[in-house]
Amino acid sequence: MTWDPSSNKTCQILKAAEEGGYGVVAPIAYNIENILSFIQAAEAKRSPLIIQLFPWAITFSNGLLVHAAAHAARHANVPVSVHLDHAQDEAMIRHAADHLPLDSIMVDMSHYEMDENLARTRVLVQYCHDRGIATEAEPGRIEGGEDGIADTADLEGALTTAEQVEDFIATGIDFLAPAFGNVHGEYGKRGPVLDWDRIDMIRRAANGRVRIALHGTNDFPEDVMKRCIASGVAKVNVNKLVLDDYLVHVKEKAAKLSLTQFMEGGVTEGRRLTEWQMDVCGSTGRA
Repeated sequence: MTWDPSSNKTCQILKAAEEGGYGVVAPIAYNIENILSFIQAAEAKRSPLIIQLFPWAITFSNGLLVHAAAHAARHANVPVSVHLDHAQDEAMIRHAADHLPLDSIMVDMSHYEMDENLARTRVLVQYCHDRGIATEAEPGRIEGGEDGIADTADLEGALTTAEQVEDFIATGIDFLAPAFGNVHGEYGKRGPVLDWDRIDMIRRAANGRVRIALHGTNDFPEDVMKRCIASGVAKVNVNKLVLDDYLVHVKEKAAKLSLTQFMEGGVTEGRRLTEWQMDVCGSTGRA
């Protein structure tokens, strides 16, 4: 099939975000409670949403969590898409593109050196596009690892360059996840130290040809998040930033509540920070 980004849900959501000057929260879902939390937050805030799942969700549930997220997305009363984040196994990417109800996939070949990263990305982008699925890739290296994602810190660290922006756009990707001081995992006491001149350069180099995705947002304060969006970020990947209340709930309540009360409470606790980030990212009221 001929690739038409205008008919793809994630592309639609992020194009509107870029044009509107806001970011769309893209949280990682690990279970049904997370999916429900994110959908309820989006509907309450009248915000678009991108539900993300790691490849772990496919291997753990044989794809069932992806189907659950897609069902919830289809029945939401705001725009919601489903994205596979940091897919690093080529066979899994092909399986997901062929058999799972995904709107977009991050083709993450960043654990290879640059030339091989680009070559493999190009082939997989075409494979996904042929099946109506949008794609994201990571130029530069956002060091660190999380939840089954390969740690790239043993490779030579690199920030995204203008040349890499061109090289990755040439692979056909739809969304670009640049490295400009952001890292996967924890920042430590110092907090994030971002290269604002670099992200501004990346935005100019992209020149509207791809949407910009932000990775590595753990512990981002509101002012840093807002400045990232002002610098052109449209897709805002979040993990612990919106799951902290839920994780506290798990730690403190698992042995004290009935299973049904525990699950229902988990949905409630998961909403609060998600709604907060929708306010921070400016997507509230945009759906």
